[in-house]
Amino acid sequence: MHPTSHDLSKQVRQSVVGLLQDNLADGIDLVYQVKQAHWTLRGPNFIGLHELLDQLHEQVEDKVDLVAERISVLGGQAEGTVEASAGRSRLPKYPLDAVAIEDHVAALSKAFAAYAKNHRAAIDEASEAGDEATADLFTEIVRMADRALWFIEAHKPVG
Repeated sequence: MHPTSHDLSKQVRQSVVGLLQDNLADGIDLVYQVKQAHWTLRGPNFIGLHELLDQLHEQVEDKVDLVAERISVLGGQAEGTVEASAGRSRLPKYPLDAVAIEDHVAALSKAFAAYAKNHRAAIDEASEAGDEATADLFTEIVRMADRALWFIEAHKPVG
């Protein structure tokens, strides 16, 4: 931990930094899962989903940045490389052979649902640790992830 005058105890900060690191890895993984779909999807209504994925990529990337910065604020060192994230991410592996829109929609639905679930659990953990600011950050991320999941699932066939 880096020295800081932050008023949270070192023990609380260390605990929360670990929690943030796990969620940072998930976010970095999700950023690249969204791009994988963006680059490779094919099928009817391609352009609408392709453009939506650009927007979702930006939104997730923004949240990743906030999580990494929160780690630094608390005196931690963000572990944001692809290698570090790949070893730590808790998201389902993305099917690299996916091409059809429905396959990408299914994979991204699972990924965003897991991302939201992990952050929802982190809200309680951060609160219990005594860091309401981090809990609030996780709440913000859940709102974004839930909305993204809704947008993605709207591309599933009805019925």
